[in-house]
Amino acid sequence: MVVTVNIPDEFAAQAKARGLSLEAYVQEILAQQLAVLPTETRQPLTSEQIRAWLDSLAQFSDKIPPLPETITREWIYQDHD
Repeated sequence: MVVTVNIPDEFAAQAKARGLSLEAYVQEILAQQLAVLPTETRQPLTSEQIRAWLDSLAQFSDKIPPLPETITREWIYQDHD
């Protein structure tokens, strides 16, 4: 993969201060960032958890007004001044 970025002068100066090429410095920073990412995988949800999530989504669905047969500009902007 090839990534092209504009490197600020300060960033290049930090690499030089460490005695590294800019490419090596960027690789070092990326390696450090990847090392702190969690490596554990997420467990799939149980059917009870999925049901609870779906119920939470539908919690206020009875408050949603029905759509008219024809959606007009006036209907869309009915609550705007």
